[in-house]
Amino acid sequence: MGNKPATKLRPADWDDLHQRTKFSDAEIQEWFKCFHKDCPTGQLTLEEFKSIYAQFFPAGDSSIFAEHVFKHFNTNGNNKISFCDFLSGLSITAKGDLKQKLEWTFGLYDADKDGYISRQEMLIIVDSIYKMIGPVMQLPEDESTPEKRTNKIFSTYDIDRDGKLSPDEFISGALSDPSIRHLLNVDKIQTMTTDPVRSSENNHSSTTRLHT
Repeated sequence: MGNKPATKLRPADWDDLHQRTKFSDAEIQEWFKCFHKDCPTGQLTLEEFKSIYAQFFPAGDSSIFAEHVFKHFNTNGNNKISFCDFLSGLSITAKGDLKQKLEWTFGLYDADKDGYISRQEMLIIVDSIYKMIGPVMQLPEDESTPEKRTNKIFSTYDIDRDGKLSPDEFISGALSDPSIRHLLNVDKIQTMTTDPVRSSENNHSSTTRLHT
């Protein structure tokens, strides 16, 4: 009985989501219903998360990129995404302003959470994006490999040339250059439709509408 998944949000979860998200009560309730329809256990596992990305990127291997995003959503480190984790991340990627999305993206790239993005951290994420998109991606010569793309980003962002990007360098650089935002996938950051009612009526499950 103690392992039975919740069928409704606890008051503490409502309070938490009111503070951490921009969703209305009706949206929170509808997302809760959709989430539990797709994840009856109340927890989204890594393998389930990977399968979401695989449906949207059949031409490539999205598993590595999905794992990075999963870790960023999974704030408590238990290798499962709770509804509150899920909706908190979704609120930023779906309803946050550009700066909030950039801050969220910085955290995705800053894998060791030391407050900086190293060239290697950037390369790992960019490489995973290339693998995810697969051979269908058409790129200019100076972005034709993950290494070239990483070098292009650093040549634009790394103002003090110390080989790492601070939050200020990352955010100010992206805010001033729309083409670089696109290069980093910030304008197409991980999000789901902001209409959960329509999602639940769609032939696809609500959770599988997650895309990048």
